[in-house]
Amino acid sequence: MSGLKISFNAPLNELDTEQQTYGCRVNNPDICANNGLVNVCAFASRDGICSKPSRAWKKQFAKLREVQNNE
Repeated sequence: MSGLKISFNAPLNELDTEQQTYGCRVNNPDICANNGLVNVCAFASRDGICSKPSRAWKKQFAKLREVQNNE
């Protein structure tokens, strides 16, 4: 499932929201407290959704959404 590792700065996926990300957007998934938690971690969810992104994600989501809207 290495395809689920997504750069923190990658353009938004249609499934990304302030509360979730498609794939894993943390810099080092190996040290993520939620790594491997079923239906929480993107690597352990059937849909590839991380339902507990980092606290920094909300701000990053807004930034990426603004960039996307200005294109």
